Amino acid sequence: MRLGKNNVRHQVFFAAALVAASFSTVAAEPQHAIAMYGDPSLPPDFVSLPYANPDAPKGGRIVFGERGGFDSLNPHILKGNAPWAVRAHVFESFLAYNRDEAFTLYGLLAESVETGPNREWVEFTLRPEAQFSDGSPVTIEDVMWSYETLGTEGHPRYHTAWSQVESMERTGERGVRFTFNTEDKELALIMGLRPILKKAQWEDREFGDSSMEPPIGSSPYPIAEFDAGRSLTLRRNPDYWGADLPFNQGLNNFDEMRFEFFADAGVLFEAFKAGEIGVYREANAARWADSYDFPAVQSGDVVKSEIPHERPSGINGLVMNTRRPIFKDWRVRAAMIHAFNYEFISQTQTGSADPRITSYFSNSVLGMSHDAADGRVLELLEPFAADLPQGVIEGYSLPVSDGSTRNRKNLAAAMDLLNEAGWSSEGGTLVNEAGEPFRFEVLLSQAGSLTRSAMEDQAIVNIFAQALERLGIEVRITTVDPAQYFERTNNYDFDMTYYIRSLSLSPGNEQKLYWSSEAAETPGTGNWAGVNSPAVDAMIDQLLNSDNREDFVAAAHALDRLLTAGRYVIPLWYSQVSRVAHRKDLHYPDTLPVYGDWTGFLPDVWWYED
Repeated sequence: MRLGKNNVRHQVFFAAALVAASFSTVAAEPQHAIAMYGDPSLPPDFVSLPYANPDAPKGGRIVFGERGGFDSLNPHILKGNAPWAVRAHVFESFLAYNRDEAFTLYGLLAESVETGPNREWVEFTLRPEAQFSDGSPVTIEDVMWSYETLGTEGHPRYHTAWSQVESMERTGERGVRFTFNTEDKELALIMGLRPILKKAQWEDREFGDSSMEPPIGSSPYPIAEFDAGRSLTLRRNPDYWGADLPFNQGLNNFDEMRFEFFADAGVLFEAFKAGEIGVYREANAARWADSYDFPAVQSGDVVKSEIPHERPSGINGLVMNTRRPIFKDWRVRAAMIHAFNYEFISQTQTGSADPRITSYFSNSVLGMSHDAADGRVLELLEPFAADLPQGVIEGYSLPVSDGSTRNRKNLAAAMDLLNEAGWSSEGGTLVNEAGEPFRFEVLLSQAGSLTRSAMEDQAIVNIFAQALERLGIEVRITTVDPAQYFERTNNYDFDMTYYIRSLSLSPGNEQKLYWSSEAAETPGTGNWAGVNSPAVDAMIDQLLNSDNREDFVAAAHALDRLLTAGRYVIPLWYSQVSRVAHRKDLHYPDTLPVYGDWTGFLPDVWWYED
């Protein structure tokens, strides 16, 4: 089994990333990169990203297996279900991530970035050589149209930042400046990450309409072929404009990337075993240990690699939709967490090989303390104390069962909480004061969740439902096809479902999409739980506007407390390594980014070599 060859440098990394006492407020001048904190780690004359292999050979093919399907090729709107690969690999933005820093962006389409002394504005200068994949130049007109269109007609994830732009103005032949109406030091970076589309492709068309027309981007991988809902092929453009940029050295190594779609995770895994798929991420530690003894592994044709990381655990589990009256009371949500027999489920599903998620930012220095809040964290939370769920200030930890199937102690605690919330048992049925029974639906996808198969998801929910039945709760389990699941979750048409949100070492504006009150009322955001809390909104604002390391970390700790003790999600487990099985002719560099196997790693820095 191949292990990552370098030690993840998390504590050293964070010390370097946050050593500055404040955000950079130097006089405005064009720079090659911009960091959220302090200065970029790579100089203007850097040769390549530190985790890329600039000598990696070009060529070959990589084939991914994806669950579900797709009915659109426009990933920038709410309608339709587009493959993630289109958004990730067909388009470019002014700036791009170095995944070896918490949040630092380097010029891609932009040759330089410039900000005001307090980041009240940001200006980008477009590279003169930038081209779309059809050979036409990328222009400032394309840029300005893309920003305005995405901000007004695009997916809701683009709207928040655009609403904070006071003005957008052209500056010279290749420059554009954004002036902000809100104090938010991350906006200068966020505005550098918008995809740039070709304006002419959308003339006389409604941008918000779902379409199967291949969009034109400027990346090295335009869409070459597709079979609606079944497969997608991206093929490297031999005339890609940015091939010689230092940022791209050691990246974009495959001639072709193909994505095959499967409705069933079991069929996908069998396709991998048969050699039809080149790489497979395994989320189940027990299966990683027991189910990879097939001939290709035994012969060495398939390699098992474990890629470490020390990013936050994020959240992965069953989310309760607080828009539904049944889950509005935190005591009811707490009862659900007590009734969920985590220790027994973890043992039966994964052999308890992976640790439990104990908070949203666990596994990092941004993770909350489970003791009583004090110091700066307490100061931030105290103005909201009267309206906070129990445990936010006092301290909160997830309940632990004895691991038996009965889970008597926690079920008794769950019943006590339900009684406090106004529910009582009548003839074996849990009812409220109006005599209405406690019943709800768990929505599942036929394709499974992001990290588990449909069979695994079903098994977990079945154990949970049996426990709830003992409390007099009726649970209906509904499984729908991926298209229906996408539609229902986009419109928050569910009571409970599986939910996963990955979190970075530099949380910022995306937190508004995940947990803000505004996002709770907007279809298509990441706020599936319907979190609608002034305290949460205030902590997100504090994250975005902290002037020093101590305030930033304190705001993250406070936000973590609010979300964890808010009991919105029944947490499952996470892994401190990514388990990636792959064909032996697929390789990755010895030096790994701090984020590990995350966006920007596979397939970006991998290569093919016999």
